[in-house]
Amino acid sequence: MKLIDGKVLSAIIKSEIKEETAHWVAGGGKQPHLAAILVGADGASETYVASKIRSCEEIGFKSTLRRFDASITEDQLIDEIEALNDDDDVDGFIVQLPLPAHISENRVMEAIDPKKDVDGFHPVNVGRMCKGLPAYISATPFGIIEMLKRSGIETAGKHCVVIGRSQIVGLPMSILMQRNDNPGNCTVTICHSRTVNLKEIARTADILIVALGRAEFVTADYVKEGAVVIDVGITRVADPSKKSGFAIRGDVKFDEVALKAGFITPVPGGVGLMTICGLLTNTLKAARKEIYP
Repeated sequence: MKLIDGKVLSAIIKSEIKEETAHWVAGGGKQPHLAAILVGADGASETYVASKIRSCEEIGFKSTLRRFDASITEDQLIDEIEALNDDDDVDGFIVQLPLPAHISENRVMEAIDPKKDVDGFHPVNVGRMCKGLPAYISATPFGIIEMLKRSGIETAGKHCVVIGRSQIVGLPMSILMQRNDNPGNCTVTICHSRTVNLKEIARTADILIVALGRAEFVTADYVKEGAVVIDVGITRVADPSKKSGFAIRGDVKFDEVALKAGFITPVPGGVGLMTICGLLTNTLKAARKEIYP
């Protein structure tokens, strides 16, 4: 078994982005500026946004965080998004999910200018990705593609099974893995909560990508000997032995699956760190107007 270490890979990518940014700014380019909108006080969202802001500082980006109470109305939030759309100093921005139940995530995502949609969630960017046109690719799928590429994992002709059909991970991942590219050229099966014989299908995978959101759901009997296993899940589970009172678990039961896998990502320390790299990469592209000149 070989560990695909997100800490090592993300550090390399951040170093590359930092160098590219310094070169861009030294040549007269505008300092990339990433903004984030955070609604409410969800603990996990606070942690994610803080990590993104800290990463911006590390690599020479400008960052702005706009906080709003959970009582903000949908229309008020749309107004704030439109203000960022119109702010020429902001190259890209994200609205941290999840949002309060009274706010439509779809309406919020559609309100973001596709040119500033560095999370890659807007239908225009999703559609461009499906067509193979230049687009901001969703940050987590981007991170997974980079993991496969930088780990030297052959994907052409392989069977890739994606467990989970979310618009953020599962759906774009299935598209990226079958496209005529490297990584890519897989035969892809996408599974979900209604899939019959899920375990049997998963066992046929050369590459198994798990984004179900259920802690330690995938056990060793879901995995073919030597398979590549990418764990996207991140769930807090109670653990009295921890100072925080909880532990972080992925969708894969790591200890037993690692005994069968050829490659495997850990949680934490895996895909999550690469997701931030995807966001930073998209922001630099936005500043340099590489996707939308």
